[in-house]
Amino acid sequence: MIGFSKVIISAALLLLAGILLNPLAAIAVEQGEYIAIRKQGTGKIAIVLDRTSAKGKTESAWAQSLDAIVKDGLVFSDLFSILPPPSNIRAEGKDKAVNFSALSSVGSEVYAGGSVSKKSGKVHLDMEVYDTFGSKLLLKKSYTGSEAELRSMGHAFCADLIEMLTGKKSYFGSKIVFVSSKTGNKEIYQCDFDGQGVQQLTNFRSISLTPVFSPDGRYLAYTSYTSGRPTLYVKNLADNTIASVVKNGVSVDPGWRNTGEVATTLSFEGDQEIYLVRPDGSITRRITSSRGIDVSPTFSPDGSRMAFVSARNGLPQIFIQDMQTGAVKRLTYSGRYNTQPSWSPGGDKIAYTTWEKSGEINIFVINADGSGLKRLTSGARENESPSWSPDGSMIVFTSNRQGGKRLYVMGSNGENQRRLLQMEGEQMQPSWSLFR
Repeated sequence: MIGFSKVIISAALLLLAGILLNPLAAIAVEQGEYIAIRKQGTGKIAIVLDRTSAKGKTESAWAQSLDAIVKDGLVFSDLFSILPPPSNIRAEGKDKAVNFSALSSVGSEVYAGGSVSKKSGKVHLDMEVYDTFGSKLLLKKSYTGSEAELRSMGHAFCADLIEMLTGKKSYFGSKIVFVSSKTGNKEIYQCDFDGQGVQQLTNFRSISLTPVFSPDGRYLAYTSYTSGRPTLYVKNLADNTIASVVKNGVSVDPGWRNTGEVATTLSFEGDQEIYLVRPDGSITRRITSSRGIDVSPTFSPDGSRMAFVSARNGLPQIFIQDMQTGAVKRLTYSGRYNTQPSWSPGGDKIAYTTWEKSGEINIFVINADGSGLKRLTSGARENESPSWSPDGSMIVFTSNRQGGKRLYVMGSNGENQRRLLQMEGEQMQPSWSLFR
């Protein structure tokens, strides 16, 4: 387990003069625990990552690995423009202090550097972050772990840096669960947020679909055909026990609520309606009641509302139901075939999939009140199964733009669409965990 020392943050940037002069606008949160910095305009934050210093062959190898991990993590975030360090990054003199004039001359707004050492057999990483313009210390923090935890340590620093600069917790440490046909069967896998660390989670040699982690990361719900019909299974990730819904008919398409219950579509009463189910497979209650199929439940962060797909008015559209009153309101009117809703972690937006008249399948986002409709993908064949990152800054999705179905990520505004991982077979139905 990685240990962290206390964060030391400079409050000097809050001086009015500094805010007015600094091209980085400093914003203090209510608790005053960190300073959120947002770059003016629409550009990225220009940062110089200094090489991590080390003494000794082993420590130098650790430093090289950490430098690559941090750089790759920040590049993935798409928040930074990473500049090469100037040759005179250290000022002349005994202390070899950071040369802020040299950093400013190459356009740096933020500087990050540190050192790595070996203490009590553990890797000890000390990092510092400065506001280049004001020559002010923003963050000073230590990270300790084993050699096997270098990646986690580097990502922990990236997470702290981004949280300090944006005021939001990031997705570092989160997982993405998905379906792949790598083995010839559709099995469930997981990977890190950046596509690394792929692990196979099921080996049923059957068809397993629609995996989704519970908000607290304790359970994995998915649909499998191992019994001969689509059945909902809930796996306890702590002890690997698996529960199922023991009812006739189908049980498909799970979506977790913050109460620890999973919503799923069941057909044992005739029509396909959405029910709330406990992790042990027992049914809490029926949620929907309408003519037509109701599927694909997704909940607002507070669990008070559920978005879902219904064919009650003909072709599939997205509706929102109040969980207390049961009142239902139609959300989508544009598009003749809207499916796969995903509620954003911020609670204000819903991403979904639309089958358009052109034959393309594209991903749209809409405000939870029905306003602000925006297309995120276009001209790239079939794009589906959107799922938000824990901080709401990115979306993972499936696309066949390069042939078979693969996983891609993009910014929440649709920018910087790129493939997530390289893997045999097809990959589909991703779900980004809300826990870190």
